[in-house]
Amino acid sequence: MAQYTPMMQQYLSIKAEAQDAFLFFRLGDFYELFFEDAVNASRELEITLTGREGGAQGKIPMCGVPYHAAEGYISRLIEKGYKVAICEQVEDPAVAKGVVRREIVRTITPGTVMEGKALGDASNNFIVSLAMHEGSYGIAACDLSTGEMHVTSTQDSYSLLLDELNVYQPAEMIGDGSLLEKVRGESLYGTKPVLYTAWTDSGSQLAEKQWPENTYADMDPSRQRAVGFLLDYLHKTQKRSITHISRLAQYDTAQFMTLDPFTRRNLELTETVRERAKKGSLLWLLDKSVTAMGARLLRRWVDKPLLSKRSIDQRLEAVDVLYNQYILREDLREELKQIYDLERLVGRISFGNANARDLLALKLSLARIPALIELCSSSSSQTLQETVAKTDACRDVLNWIEASITNEPPVSVREGGMIKAGYHERLDQLREASSNGKQWLAELEKRERELTGIRTLKIGFNKVFGYYIEVSRAQSAALQDGRYERKQTLANAERYITPELKEKEALILEAEEKMVDIEYDLFVELRERVAAQTARLQSLASTIATVDVYQSLGTVSAANQYRKPEIGEHYELAIEGGRHPIIESMMDGGRFVANDTRLTKEETRMLLITGPNMAGKSTYMRQAALICIIAQIGCFVPAQSARIPLIDRIFTRIGAADDLLSGQSTFMVEMMDIQVMTAKATNRSLVIIDELGRGTSTGEGMAIAQAVIEHLHNYTGCKTLVSTHFHELAHLEESLEFLSNACMAVQESGETVTFLRKLIPGAASTSYGIYCAKLAGLPESIIDRSYALLQNFDQKSSGIKEIQLSYNESAAGAPSLVAENEAVQLSLFGDPALSKGAVKLSKAEMHAAAISVQQMELLDGLRKADVLNMTPLQAIQYVNELKSKLQQM
Repeated sequence: MAQYTPMMQQYLSIKAEAQDAFLFFRLGDFYELFFEDAVNASRELEITLTGREGGAQGKIPMCGVPYHAAEGYISRLIEKGYKVAICEQVEDPAVAKGVVRREIVRTITPGTVMEGKALGDASNNFIVSLAMHEGSYGIAACDLSTGEMHVTSTQDSYSLLLDELNVYQPAEMIGDGSLLEKVRGESLYGTKPVLYTAWTDSGSQLAEKQWPENTYADMDPSRQRAVGFLLDYLHKTQKRSITHISRLAQYDTAQFMTLDPFTRRNLELTETVRERAKKGSLLWLLDKSVTAMGARLLRRWVDKPLLSKRSIDQRLEAVDVLYNQYILREDLREELKQIYDLERLVGRISFGNANARDLLALKLSLARIPALIELCSSSSSQTLQETVAKTDACRDVLNWIEASITNEPPVSVREGGMIKAGYHERLDQLREASSNGKQWLAELEKRERELTGIRTLKIGFNKVFGYYIEVSRAQSAALQDGRYERKQTLANAERYITPELKEKEALILEAEEKMVDIEYDLFVELRERVAAQTARLQSLASTIATVDVYQSLGTVSAANQYRKPEIGEHYELAIEGGRHPIIESMMDGGRFVANDTRLTKEETRMLLITGPNMAGKSTYMRQAALICIIAQIGCFVPAQSARIPLIDRIFTRIGAADDLLSGQSTFMVEMMDIQVMTAKATNRSLVIIDELGRGTSTGEGMAIAQAVIEHLHNYTGCKTLVSTHFHELAHLEESLEFLSNACMAVQESGETVTFLRKLIPGAASTSYGIYCAKLAGLPESIIDRSYALLQNFDQKSSGIKEIQLSYNESAAGAPSLVAENEAVQLSLFGDPALSKGAVKLSKAEMHAAAISVQQMELLDGLRKADVLNMTPLQAIQYVNELKSKLQQM
């Protein structure tokens, strides 16, 4: 350290406390970064890298940003997943001896952002803590900006832990290092980079002080460890009070429907698969909230559908009243529109970051609460009445702000102009003195013009020279007597002061400086007074958010003519006239073809759906799952009527993609999903599998498909919707008691095929794969050749079926056909069965039969080709592969 200057020694000692963060080191009006921080920051922020003399080592890398613009630069680093430590001067330079003392006042991380673009108004920004204790996984999720803390645990279930993590989509994770490393290797559902930090300090004493009402002490050990880790981390990075995290919201995972990340993605609950955008998702459809608090709460409801009939019915009761009472709904929306984001306002106030405009926003919001409470209390909804029954309107907080803060305060709390006249006697006196002083200045300017005869003479002010008399250079000769002292010379003007002006300047500036100090002290006192009411304000914010979600669900249900579902503990799932809510909402006036769904314990538990691509199989299956989720959220559903059971889990296998990073093919990904279904589905679950068995050879795919169907039918007993191109599986309806065939209706007219989008009983006879290829725009030469090959394959296929039949001699000596599923397998090595009446084939015939089988498999592959989801390059590659295989035959 000796080779560096004293200031650089100070920098290095402070940097040692924040090795994993960019250190923003305050030097005057800039935050400076040095060494590797400077090199990396200049690259990430695209700012100039310079150098600074650091001692015997010579120049060291340096870059910097203005302190007044630092927030934007910090936000960019946070969005990229970095930490930023803020180092400020904590000593007055005027009295400092040697280097001014500096300290890290806060470390900003992706999970501890309190303001800026990194915070989405309609979504939470969670930091999650993970802990292990004797086989139990503890999870604590906190949004520092709102003060929320959600805590749960999973017993001996790592997969449930991952399911919960995907609910929160954390920006940052801390906790047990070995567990974090394991989780880091998982494919978490989310678009943000996740910052991982191993943490071992328990923070138990902090937690006991934070929640003295035994809330923390009553938790199981894994939850305690997770909460302790998180609280200790927040205290050490934020270096200030975090009392606004006042409530621990504990829950059991069994209270909510479990949705794994694949199901969330496939059903597009909160964002679409392709664009990863909110528009087009279920959340987008249901979100007619008018407050940021309501939008965040609705997202949590979508993420966690309920498993309590009583709670669902309570929500439905409120939605029912709002559905039918348009005026009440609109009156609520009008009041809610005037309410700011109380959760984050209160968070900033408690955190000490709020300015006068934040307090004004709080006052304006509180002013709308009485009318909102009255609307809910006078409504016919018992749920709405109970929601606001014990609501504290915080009228005293409103009065404090009303009495003190002006109606148009400045952004900065260090400029004055925040406090109303009449609030503080000494402040009013200083204002009077300042006002009189400025009046005196105006009169002095008038007198000086008369004395000098210079009409353009003026009195001005700047922070460097204070007040001055300014005249043009040509007129300066008129001010040469001893009363005027030249203060500054400009290109076209001269500035002077007089003893009289200097004396008055001291009085005016002293008054203004004292006014700013007094206003700041009064504001901080008020902010701390309001911060002491954090718990009351947070409870009020929770009530407002709940009312907002109810009106949002009521508005959506009424606008789309949804119907109230019947929720129960029964097995039966009965949907009449069900519609896909998102597709219907985006049809722009088109008519959506509705379909029924009926799965019962005594008759049909499983539907085997066959038919072509583009006919609507996937849409039909998705809509059934979405209707169940919407119902268990507590909203009306897109159907004529719906009888919905409490579904504990929904599993989906819809489409697939290679997981190249882990070396897993499409088929392997599909099989892993099927494994999760077969292992975890119960008779209360809903399973959806689209195109079961694709991705491997026809024979193996069909075998696996049948085995999976039989397992779910015979052993699990869950409600199941399966679509497949294997029409041969239709025979399972005869052997599986609770399976029924269904297909999507198709109308053929010449060469034109019309997909009717209607589900009908029975099995489909073809997949119309070549027709779909034609719709996708494949060249006519490929289409014509495909039809010719198909006709050839069909002819050869009929020949192979005849070969597979063997003869048995009847009692009369006449040959009889053996059933196809009892066929004798052909052998190349002289099977004895062939010498006892079985048909003998020549080598040429066996070779032709083998080629025909290969051609049938190729044709089957063509039928299953998902051309609508192929890029042009993928389609060309696929056709080239078909051509190569045909040439090898």
